[in-house]
Amino acid sequence: MPRSITDIAIVRDTPTVTVDDPISAALEILATTKLPAVPVLKADGRYHGIFGEREFIAALFPGYLDQMTSMRFLTHTLDETIDRRAGCIAESVGSHANTEHVEVDVDAGDAQLAEVFLHHRVLLVPVLEHGHVVGVVTRSAFFRELAARVVDRAS
Repeated sequence: MPRSITDIAIVRDTPTVTVDDPISAALEILATTKLPAVPVLKADGRYHGIFGEREFIAALFPGYLDQMTSMRFLTHTLDETIDRRAGCIAESVGSHANTEHVEVDVDAGDAQLAEVFLHHRVLLVPVLEHGHVVGVVTRSAFFRELAARVVDRAS
């Protein structure tokens, strides 16, 4: 039986942040790794959520932006927003983390992982064992392995 896509695509020993860490700590990890998000842990080391590119953009920009259908009338430049909200990097990761249940258990099948990627707007899925992060699977790694299998079978 072939190895599961999850087993092949998982990145173990993933860097993490805690709910109390500042956003700047998560940004440093995101800037120095190829991960689009990082798992967020509670004080007891158990999984809390994820913080990534989308969560940072949401922390930086005013909350009403995701409710708008057009931004044409806004005259503020990106620099003005950065000047106003640059202090958000001192805010806690936990206050901006995505806490939707996008994690899977270490024994999860590939179909369950595919379902999470299809139904949630995440680029990374934490893999847990007894509530603790043992690794992550990125959507791009899952896609590459899935596409390779489909092409191989079609040949």
